[in-house]
Amino acid sequence: MGKITSLEKPQSNISEAYRTIRTGIEFSNLDKDLKIICITSSKKDEGKTTVLSNLGVSFAKIDKKVLLIDADLRNPSISKMFDTSNTQGLMDILLGKKNIQDCVKKTKQENLYILTGGTIPPNPAEVLSSKKMSEFIESIKDEYDYIFIDSPPVGVVSDASIISAYSDGVIFVVGANEVDSNLAKIAKERLDSVKANIVGVILNKFKTDTNSEYYNYYYNENK
Repeated sequence: MGKITSLEKPQSNISEAYRTIRTGIEFSNLDKDLKIICITSSKKDEGKTTVLSNLGVSFAKIDKKVLLIDADLRNPSISKMFDTSNTQGLMDILLGKKNIQDCVKKTKQENLYILTGGTIPPNPAEVLSSKKMSEFIESIKDEYDYIFIDSPPVGVVSDASIISAYSDGVIFVVGANEVDSNLAKIAKERLDSVKANIVGVILNKFKTDTNSEYYNYYYNENK
């Protein structure tokens, strides 16, 4: 798993990159209500969960109340990022086994909360497209300033396209030198086909100096 650099090393260049991304999102929010943001990629291991976690910390640091939801029900990872249990979470709420107060967890960062995936279902796409899921999102959106949803890779399964339907915007994470350009194009076409509001693309894991540090660059399509 990647690191939550914004939490561990707030003065680093990587943390500054996330603050730049945060500013881009805030400016995009001037004319559009960007509260619920889906984060996806074209395939596994491009760093979408790392990006989501760092963005959550970055927004929480400016006194925004933020919830991170793990909707990658095929491969839940937020619990690993924050070193916590995945025994109960989103699925357990949707199944009526737990209420949200039981499952939403505070993090070390003030104002930042996480909702892990919980029980892994046999039919993630059906769960995510269910009426219960959309009603759940609607019921909590006024409780937070921002809700970031970790979605499965859109180039692999349809889940991200489903999630984008009840998201205000989508951020597309691309791993530098890791993804085939054709797969990235297919992934974007899938989002376009459901009229997803792609607010930006993040080029992740881009080596920029001799110290082998990796930075994240943000491209806002609205610019």
